[in-house]
Amino acid sequence: MVEVGSASRPLIIGTRASPLALAQTNLISTSLRARYANLEIQIVRITTKGDVLRDRPLASIGGRGVFVGEIEAALRSKEIDLAVHSAKDLPSRLASDMLIAAFPSRSDARDVLISRSGRLDELPPGARLGTSSPRRACQIRALRGDLDVVDVRGNVDTRLRKVAAGEYDALVLAAAGLIRLGREGEVTEWLNKEQMISAVGQGALALETRGDNDRVVALAGELDDPRTRVAVTAERSFLARLGAGCTAAAGAHAELVHDVSGSGSSGSLRIMGMIGTVDGRLVRGVQRGPPEHAEEIGLRLAEDLLARGGTEFLAGATNGEAIAEA
Repeated sequence: MVEVGSASRPLIIGTRASPLALAQTNLISTSLRARYANLEIQIVRITTKGDVLRDRPLASIGGRGVFVGEIEAALRSKEIDLAVHSAKDLPSRLASDMLIAAFPSRSDARDVLISRSGRLDELPPGARLGTSSPRRACQIRALRGDLDVVDVRGNVDTRLRKVAAGEYDALVLAAAGLIRLGREGEVTEWLNKEQMISAVGQGALALETRGDNDRVVALAGELDDPRTRVAVTAERSFLARLGAGCTAAAGAHAELVHDVSGSGSSGSLRIMGMIGTVDGRLVRGVQRGPPEHAEEIGLRLAEDLLARGGTEFLAGATNGEAIAEA
């Protein structure tokens, strides 16, 4: 563990100002203080492009990265020392001067349904379901092509209010956000992770800093969870190979599983993924292998899906990264 004397300068953490972003940052702050009793922490709220342009679909303003650029600028200017991100907000390739010091232990990576009319298979035909995600829209339409899937913006609380007010019959959101906000009791249905493959990095946090900031790399590194890092590394390798456009429907979820095949038992990394279109066409696949080959396994999954129709599905996507999601 890194030695942190009382005279050491404060650790300045940057974050978006949304309730979820602040809840996530407070989790990290609490974890760091539990390890370093003398560590002073300051939290700086940063407004990003995605927070300002709330009335426009995320795909039209840049998708992944719209919640990251201003925070990375604050890291470079040394206004902050450490940034707390939802891992799914990060581009699949970081700038050369940045690194992820830690992926803390992952929360539930599933999507959930919030509904006024029951479970997904109970929604009436034509029910209005809100999501900001092409990935979710694709998989929902593949399951329920009779629903009216429409775009929705705003933070978690805003979206939930829209359902309560009757603007939408249902929403699909990330389970992790609701858990971190203490609102998981409002979930109508925890969606099957095989049918609703999650976004790359969903449920995980990423602690980003400058590559030359050895002190912060060491401090934050104490929170790194090897299982989460291996899984998210495979997922990000998958996304990097796709180069998926900001309107692309693509997702992947990896996890370490118990492998009892062959001559003995050992840990194996399993990743499932999908590529599709917002009208519900898609291809899914699964790959597995040794955890130490995480990047290769993610790449292999991407190559498999591209060869089985994914290239065609991505052809209409715009340049950039897959959309950021709530």
